Amino acid sequence: MKAQVGDKAPQFVLSNQDGKTVDSSAIYGKQPVVIYFYPKNFTPGCTAEACSFRDHYEDFTDLGAAVIGISSDKVSSHARFVKKYNLPFTMLADESGKVRKAFDVKGNLLGLIPGRETFVIDSGGIIQMRFDSMQASRHITKALNMLKSLQDA
Repeated sequence: MKAQVGDKAPQFVLSNQDGKTVDSSAIYGKQPVVIYFYPKNFTPGCTAEACSFRDHYEDFTDLGAAVIGISSDKVSSHARFVKKYNLPFTMLADESGKVRKAFDVKGNLLGLIPGRETFVIDSGGIIQMRFDSMQASRHITKALNMLKSLQDA
């Protein structure tokens, strides 16, 4: 079942880049959250997307939002990725793909490449935006615009 706008965001427990457990129930309901799923650390498009989220991180925090990146990479890969690109936000290791499946993020190119989707979840834990595009640069603008509209509502 596809996680749609208006649905409660799926619950999950994953390890972050430091090997610490992150439980979505401790995040949802406290502040808006931007969760972006991406294919793989250190690839050109994914690095550009992560660095774009980094470069706009203050814009997200100014709007009260947390940013979380999720891929199937291992914790150790996330640790290297965060260190190399000075990423100030949480990166989660979904090695089994369970969380990607819970959000129903489909692969591209006949399923060969994991999908790139961004979700904006409001402070009540409800999905307010689902954006699917392999163009990494478009995700930041879409997410920021949604967060601004939530503030204005």
